[in-house]
Amino acid sequence: MRKIAAICLLTAMLAGCGGQSPQRPSTRKGESPKADSTTLALMTMNRQMTETADEELYRIARTEGGYSLYERGTWAKIIRPGDSNRPVMPGEECTVQMQVTSLNGHLYTDSETTAHAGKYELPPAIDENITEWYHGESLSLLVPWYAAYGIQGTAEIPPYENVRIELTIKE
Repeated sequence: MRKIAAICLLTAMLAGCGGQSPQRPSTRKGESPKADSTTLALMTMNRQMTETADEELYRIARTEGGYSLYERGTWAKIIRPGDSNRPVMPGEECTVQMQVTSLNGHLYTDSETTAHAGKYELPPAIDENITEWYHGESLSLLVPWYAAYGIQGTAEIPPYENVRIELTIKE
């Protein structure tokens, strides 16, 4: 009787552990999966918006003159050289005065903030380039939306907004 009960129990356990077999891929052998059309459309739209932003800033930089192209599509022009020969060092705490406007001059923010260089406490356009600049320097930046405040914007700055940032790196 015990042998029969053990055999029944073992058979039930083995039969119950099989589970459902995995689903086969929906593509035929040798075919790659079809791209998600929504993802492709969003990627295309994003690329087009990025190219449009870059073209707009390029035109402004060339028209106004004196700008140099930096990382991530940011154009910078030194308005006033720094009083020192001391560049901002990575991780260094520094105070910056920023006036952010639309490209047609609408003021969004005018603020002074203390941040650590390269620690993502400032907009990417500033954070990724600040170690190229010097204490006491004043710059005019033309910044594409993707290196400024991005797709979300802020309470004051709309999403996808190319901006001009008048920046002073305090001593």
